[in-house]
Amino acid sequence: MSVYLDHAATTPLRPEARDAWLAAHEVLGNPSSIHGAGQAARRLLEDARERVAEVLGCQPIEVVLTSGGTEAINLALKGLWWSREDSADTVVLPDGEHHATLDTVAWLARAEHARVRPVGVNPLGRIPVPDFAAALPGAALATALVANNEVGTVQDAACLARAAAETGVPLHLDAVSALGQIAVDFADWRGSGNDPGGLVALSVSAHKVGGPVGVGAAVISRHARLTALQHGGGQQRGLRAGTQDAAGAAAFAAAAVAAEIERDRETARLEGLRRRLVRGILAAVPTARLLGDPEDRLPGNAHVLFPGAAGETLLFLLDMAGISVSTGSACQAGVAEPSHVVLALGLDDRAARSVLRMTLGRTSTDDDVDAVLAALPSAYERAVASGARSAGGS
Repeated sequence: MSVYLDHAATTPLRPEARDAWLAAHEVLGNPSSIHGAGQAARRLLEDARERVAEVLGCQPIEVVLTSGGTEAINLALKGLWWSREDSADTVVLPDGEHHATLDTVAWLARAEHARVRPVGVNPLGRIPVPDFAAALPGAALATALVANNEVGTVQDAACLARAAAETGVPLHLDAVSALGQIAVDFADWRGSGNDPGGLVALSVSAHKVGGPVGVGAAVISRHARLTALQHGGGQQRGLRAGTQDAAGAAAFAAAAVAAEIERDRETARLEGLRRRLVRGILAAVPTARLLGDPEDRLPGNAHVLFPGAAGETLLFLLDMAGISVSTGSACQAGVAEPSHVVLALGLDDRAARSVLRMTLGRTSTDDDVDAVLAALPSAYERAVASGARSAGGS
């Protein structure tokens, strides 16, 4: 039996997205061409943009289609940095952000001499809004996750956006992990102001909701000042030049709409599966500990600390039993380093190397939970024994 519990890394392609993707490839034409074939492709593209915008709570013109969440984050952060009009040189960066954000900000610090103003998270992985607000005055821009991709804690996006608006600081929100899991509403979080500060950018990715890999979007407010990363055609308000992927957009729209339609029902179902999974884990391994907010978290996320067992060893043993889990963000897969998110929670290096992230999705079942709970006790005992032998030989 094969059990897949790494839906936060990527989730299976939805039939609706596959069908939309294939059907769109039958439409011949470049959306930028003015002849009939080109305009047919354009209509397909813009219909998809409108449907994505409806899910995200923004205007279609604000949806800039990208190659995925990482490009969207880079466009938002670098674009905001390069377009600043004053001498502000600071980026407000909460601890525990995704590496797409961390690495982009690190590049800005290294190549553009940006100063980084960190904001700590509490032991549940939550960004304290008063601390975030206190860090904003004088900053060039700020960024934050809507929901932590590792421990699953959901942030107060509306309050973070309000704090940014009150100080006039442009804010980017990373909603890659949140889309399809919780309500994402750009306009509601932004409010009614026309100021270029506050929430001005938001990033999402198709493959997290059952769309194809290689498609995503940056929502860029009509009121934002943003410099493009690439040039060469003037498409998408000049913010992302190049021939637009109409088929990818159609598939993304189909997946996003399907995920939104079933979101409430799936949230309840996944929360039930997650609670049963966590209860079973804690019964089998009483020293184990659920990290992140126990309630206000992504519905399918179970991020667990297994004391005395190396997460990589436990992952390998479960994989041998046909169960796919992760030790953290897939973007850092293959890198033997402690989880920076767990360290941000205030735990030590040993704990940060002893965690597993199990994430359920729309294909997850009770049988999957049963399989994990059956395989875990033996895998944990072997992982602990392996760690003891390694320590004894060092």
